[in-house]
Amino acid sequence: MPAVTEASYLSTTRTAYDAAAVRYAEQVGDHLVDLPLDRALIAAFAELVRATDAGPVADLGCGPGRVTAHLHSLGLPAFGVDLSPTMIDLARQAHPDLRFEVGSMTDLDIGDGTLAGVLAWYSIIHTPPEELPAVLTELHRVLAPGGHLLVAFFQADDESGVLAEPFDHRVTPGYRWSVDGFAELLHKAGFTESARLRREPNETERFPRGHLLVRKPAG
Repeated sequence: MPAVTEASYLSTTRTAYDAAAVRYAEQVGDHLVDLPLDRALIAAFAELVRATDAGPVADLGCGPGRVTAHLHSLGLPAFGVDLSPTMIDLARQAHPDLRFEVGSMTDLDIGDGTLAGVLAWYSIIHTPPEELPAVLTELHRVLAPGGHLLVAFFQADDESGVLAEPFDHRVTPGYRWSVDGFAELLHKAGFTESARLRREPNETERFPRGHLLVRKPAG
């Protein structure tokens, strides 16, 4: 059986984050401390997930694990997955009581319908637009019926009519997404929208932030 060739953007992203992991972890710090709206949305996600009591929660693209730990502090049985082995090493060192695994959102080593929740906190930003539908299908697969997905991303101009705009992310090139366009892709993947938040950038941020909270229908 021939080997499966990995998409080039995955290897590029992995290599870039492996190289930048230590510096990235130091610079990002506990970024949620100064972001009350972001924390409120994550808290709402956590409350919804706890109400289902349907299984663990995956923090996909977990980086050094700080948001995974935040989910755990909110009472969720959370674990982290990241494409970068170096990021996973840092996460395990910082949070030895939590589980972290190397993996890709394109092909998760997670059973069908086994997760109560998925958090993708700025972890889809390096996914090319043509690859995003397959990633969302994979997230739908691993969520249990009634499970919740919260996605955060850099927002593009919805009025431009463009789904995604490339930008010069500090680690490796990324994409800003139209909230309306992203929501439509989630709908096509089988999700139902629960809420959305558009947040203006603060003094240290370059772009508006988009957040979509969606649910896999229960039946």
